[in-house]
Amino acid sequence: MKLMRLAEQVRSTRLKINSTRHRVNASTDDLYVYPAEPFMSDKFFSDISETLSSARSVEDLTRPLLSLLEAVTELEATYLTCVDPDLGVQKVLFSYNTKTMRIPEGLAVPWEGTLCKRALDEGKFYTDDVPTLWGDCDAAKTLGIQTYVSTPVRLNDGTLFGTLCAAGSERKPLTPKGEQVLRLFSSLIGLHVEREQLLKSLQSVNSALEAHSFTDVLTGLPNRRFLLKEMDRLFADAEATGQTVLIAFVDLDGFKAINDRHGHEVGDAFLIEVGKRLSTGLRTGDILGRFGGDEFIITGLGPAGEAESQAAARAMCNRLAPLLIGNYRLRGITLHYSGASFGPTAADPRAVNVDAALRKADAAMYEVKRGRKALRG
Repeated sequence: MKLMRLAEQVRSTRLKINSTRHRVNASTDDLYVYPAEPFMSDKFFSDISETLSSARSVEDLTRPLLSLLEAVTELEATYLTCVDPDLGVQKVLFSYNTKTMRIPEGLAVPWEGTLCKRALDEGKFYTDDVPTLWGDCDAAKTLGIQTYVSTPVRLNDGTLFGTLCAAGSERKPLTPKGEQVLRLFSSLIGLHVEREQLLKSLQSVNSALEAHSFTDVLTGLPNRRFLLKEMDRLFADAEATGQTVLIAFVDLDGFKAINDRHGHEVGDAFLIEVGKRLSTGLRTGDILGRFGGDEFIITGLGPAGEAESQAAARAMCNRLAPLLIGNYRLRGITLHYSGASFGPTAADPRAVNVDAALRKADAAMYEVKRGRKALRG
């Protein structure tokens, strides 16, 4: 809405200037009509409107405005800076240089003592005699700045974002219309900065929410939703490269007994430790997640070929299974765990989908579980 209001301000300014497109000099008996400034032409305002409507970032907006600002002020360097008051640093974000004076982008200088800081503190946004007014400024002397224009770029709450500036090595006047354009550009940039910051904030929040929705709260591992999403990706990658997808379906034998005997706090701590131990056995690119309850899944890309891929799935389970066997120190007790049931399978994405592959791995896990139970008698 604010950008729309500023667009209307651009149109309003255009109408006001068009209504006075000639200036009358009545110092003599004859009237002399001066043409309006070329930068206040219809094309000038058309360029602003087009820039405003098409800009998708602060940079998209600022670069054309700096060029227009150069046309307005006839100063050879125009630039936008940002200020970090906590670090005490001013940095040039974007610049437009037309002659010998060069204001480099990325230049960072101490904020204290800069022309922008002095102009802001003293309320002098324009001077055509920098050597007399601020002759002790080393940067101004080095660059040979004679004329200087600066206006603050503020956010809606009044926070200083930076400055919009123009500088030249010759004495140049600044007309009231030029001052008006400078302030308008500053407002436009300030609003785009706020919009960009808001979008980044929303993207950060969305990323955090997405990460939360994909994470098992207890173990910190990827959850079922994330696993299914990533398995869709793995299946697509495997189909494109001619590979298979390896799956290990893990069920923690005896977990209910651990919960019943030692309580849910110990059971939760056990699940967390299981996740940590399984993580140590992953290959690069493997994905481990908690599928639900006492079930975990490990998945990753495997070799082509039925025999080779099934052997790779069994090897993955044989590598991971011993990691869970042994003593667990949990909540002040030592628990010995004899191991979990691992169901291996390898899926060819050209023959089966994710759901079918998971059902196959689940069936393999129950077959292993029955065998383990038979061995225990």
